Amino acid sequence: MPSVIDGNGAVVREVAPHAIFATSDVPQHVIFRAVHREFANSRAGTASTKKRDEVAGGGRKPWRQKGTGRARQGSIRSPQWRHGGVVFGPQPRSYAEGLNKKERRSALVAALAERFGSDAVTLLDASTFAPAKTAECVQLLFGSRKAATSGPKTLIVHAPGETNVTAIARAARNLRRVAVTDTGALDVKDVLRYERLVLTTAAYDTLVESLTRGKG
Repeated sequence: MPSVIDGNGAVVREVAPHAIFATSDVPQHVIFRAVHREFANSRAGTASTKKRDEVAGGGRKPWRQKGTGRARQGSIRSPQWRHGGVVFGPQPRSYAEGLNKKERRSALVAALAERFGSDAVTLLDASTFAPAKTAECVQLLFGSRKAATSGPKTLIVHAPGETNVTAIARAARNLRRVAVTDTGALDVKDVLRYERLVLTTAAYDTLVESLTRGKG
């Protein structure tokens, strides 16, 4: 059961997670496909090499066909030559993979349900937390500077346009084990990568609304 804390780290209340996060029977292969898709879609696919017909020069035969004692050659841009063309080299391509909306939603719900089930989610009342220094984030998230260097990797999730977000992001950017994102950019790999999630109350409401939309 996640706790709601204020800007001082004091527990204000405890809330029961929404029913959508209570249990999840999503097959593991759906989560794998979702994570694989997210990594694949982030690849630039710009690796490029020139083929024989794309390399400049080489229009003249290097030497005559017979009588030199050397192997016959037709162009200095053949693959066996230095600076020649590359055989079967990489070409620009798209690594994008598709996954239908229902499966993407199911994978995200399953990942969040696992975090809620393992008590790795904390709700933060961001309206009372406007840190001016990194030390304030350290105190709230880890309790001490020493713990901040070895504590759980933490992801702070906020709702778009939420108050005090700029101050929180500025104070947390110096912490190696802390990252900040919004609900629109939250994906499965981020939920699984970080050991603890700190959701603002507005972010939690936004996630519940978006994941239950159309579900009655």
